[in-house]
Amino acid sequence: MKASINQNAINRLSAIISALTEQAKATDKHNSGLKSHRLIEDNALFSNALFLSQSDKFLPYALEIGRRISELQRLMQSGNKMLVQALLESIEQQLQALINALGANEALHQNANVRLNTRTKRRQQQQYRQAAQKVLQPSHQLHQKLAEHHEFERRLLAMITDRERLRESSRNQSQNNQKLAAEILALHQRLGRCRQAISVIERDIEFAEKRQ
Repeated sequence: MKASINQNAINRLSAIISALTEQAKATDKHNSGLKSHRLIEDNALFSNALFLSQSDKFLPYALEIGRRISELQRLMQSGNKMLVQALLESIEQQLQALINALGANEALHQNANVRLNTRTKRRQQQQYRQAAQKVLQPSHQLHQKLAEHHEFERRLLAMITDRERLRESSRNQSQNNQKLAAEILALHQRLGRCRQAISVIERDIEFAEKRQ
């Protein structure tokens, strides 16, 4: 859109940018109190092809347009109509982009708020999973440990049975019987300790599962 280049056009642009500057200040202040703005901050609102300013706030862009309007007024006095027309069209593009962005600010932050809530929920779910793992992992480890001790108990009983069978078959060999008896006694002692450990593990499992 080409506008007529005169003082009225300058006055019109100045009035528009004055109102937009106030709106930009108020919007920036509002955005600074929004949690969702954390997902938008530090990202430029416009491309560097449209604005020299690169900010997540609206005010720098409004001030840039204000400076360019002042530059436009100086160029008008120089009489270079081509430069004036090119600058005017560029300013109008910037104004329209700023107006559109200010109008879309609420929708932009609503979208960011949805993403923030999603991210928060994911983080909470991760925290819940980690907390659950801290509770469940000991129980799982205890069950594994219990299974290992039951397997050890089974092997000790098998070894005792084997030694008892050997002692029965070599009843007349006193020296061998004494050795087997000592081994059987030692195995029974190990079996006793194993069963004590099993009892402790079972109590630990019961306690762990009550905490869940």
